[in-house]
Formats: sequence, structure tokens, C-alpha cells
Amino acid sequence: MLKLNVKDETSKLEALVLGTAISNGGVPAPEEAYDPKSLEHILAGTYPSEADMIAEMKAFASVFEKYGITVYRPEIIPNYNQIFSRDIAFVIDDFFIRSNILPRREKELIAITEVMEMIAPEKIVTPPEEVHIEGGDVMLWNDHIFVGTYKGSDYPDQITARTNIHGVQFLRDFFPGKKIKEFDLVKSATEARDNALHLDCCFQPVGKDKGIIYPGGFNNPDDYEYLLKLFGRENLFHITRDEMYYMYSNVFSIDTDVVVSERNFTRLNNWLRQQGFTVEEVPYAEISKQEGLFRCSTMPLIRS
Repeated sequence: MLKLNVKDETSKLEALVLGTAISNGGVPAPEEAYDPKSLEHILAGTYPSEADMIAEMKAFASVFEKYGITVYRPEIIPNYNQIFSRDIAFVIDDFFIRSNILPRREKELIAITEVMEMIAPEKIVTPPEEVHIEGGDVMLWNDHIFVGTYKGSDYPDQITARTNIHGVQFLRDFFPGKKIKEFDLVKSATEARDNALHLDCCFQPVGKDKGIIYPGGFNNPDDYEYLLKLFGRENLFHITRDEMYYMYSNVFSIDTDVVVSERNFTRLNNWLRQQGFTVEEVPYAEISKQEGLFRCSTMPLIRS
């Protein structure tokens, strides 16, 4: 049995689910796009090839191998996108919480049945139907749970709105001992530079007291100020609108002092090294064309 344990974003990683790009299904039709960045590349003829994405995920997987981390992979479903395992479920403490994801993606959860069978049934939680919540919007930070959401009245029509206020309330009810802080995110179905698809597209902690942040990703300036006060300005690396677009905040921590980052993120990677981090640089620019990067591709199961 798997003894789940995830209490933050940066403690030493022991086991995770990593998505797969094998048999990815080719270039989607424009109407099948889940987000504006994918749509942009579909229309421009620059959508990533399966071969390139497989190579990038292999490079990512090699980092986990280097650090002796146990990696589980989904069962391969022919012609189906299974890269972004963060969306389909997430672990808080020792609970495995299934996401109520877009109906077209339900098979992704079925593909990790073998992993779920290693988890005690009473630790698997299925939220009520009205609860929409995805792992990219849920971020653990000691006694905090940060939750990205969207409060606009057009939520039902906004495909980029993935976690609703019912999702926030569900976490409040389920984890009464935690400080649940929701963040109303900027959404756009047409302009990727103005779309924080998930919270980890505009903010993510690194190390023990630092973070990466894009102030323009928050609808309410008070939400940005909250993080500024909590972490301290000197501990936050501020990214630009273009850097948000290229997913600078979507790195992935495998320990409090080790961060996996895209090899082209020169400004960020230099800052991380100046702060004392080991930076494992991986090519992931093709996968990022689907508006997801390292954190999106992972589902941590055990951190020690």
C-alpha cells in the first residue's frame, strides 16, 4: 500500500505520478482546445509533435531517476492526451482527492487505476458533483492551502475556469484545521498572456520561504498583497507577462533546495542559483505550448 503524505510543495519527493506523451492523439481540432495557448499553436501550425513531447518527458523522467524517486506512469490510452496528471487528482496530507475534471478527460483518471488500487479506499475522496477543482489550483504551504478559483458570473461558459467556489468551500469543510486562502484568477479563452489557467500559472512557492509570482494573474490586488506580506517582497521572484506566458512559475520542486526548471528560463534559473538552489534544467518548451509545464505534468504522492 502507498502511505500518502504531501503537506507542502517543496519537501523531499519520494513518489509521484508522471504523465505520458505516448500516443498523444495528434493535433486537436480548434474546437477541441482546452485553453487559449493550445488554440494559438493549433491555428499557427506550431502545435508540438508527439516525438518532441516524448523526448521532453523522457528528459524530465531522467531527473527523477537521478534522485532515486519512485515514478508511476498512467496506462497508455491510444490517441489520448495524458500529459497533465496534476489536473486529475491531488494529495493533501494522506488523502487522494479526485478532481471533477472536464468530462472529456475522465479516462485520464481511469488510466491510473493501478496507482489508486495501492491506496487505502477510505483515503480516496470523491467530491460532490457541484464541486469543480483541479490540482493545478491547489497548493499546500504548511498550514495553508492556497486555492485558485474564478468568481466571474460567466464561470459556466469559461472553459479556462477550472475550480469554482464550491471547490474552495469543499476544502474548507474537509480540512477545518487548515487556513484556506482562495485567489480569484484572471481568465481569458482567447489571449494566453492574460489567462492564469491555474494558480500555478501565476504563483508557486520554492524552497522554505521563497516563491515565483506574476501580480497580473490576480483579479484582486489584495490577493497579490496577501502573498507579498506572507512571503516578503525580497523572497518573491516577480515575472513579466511574457514570462508568465512561457510558464516561468510552473517549475517543480523535488526537494527544498532542488528545482526542475526549463533550460531557457535564464533569468529565473540564475536567481534560483543565487538563492542557493540546485537547478535541474530540462527542455520542455514544446509541452509548454499546451499551457502546462513541469508542475502540471506531476502528481506528488509522497514527500518526506
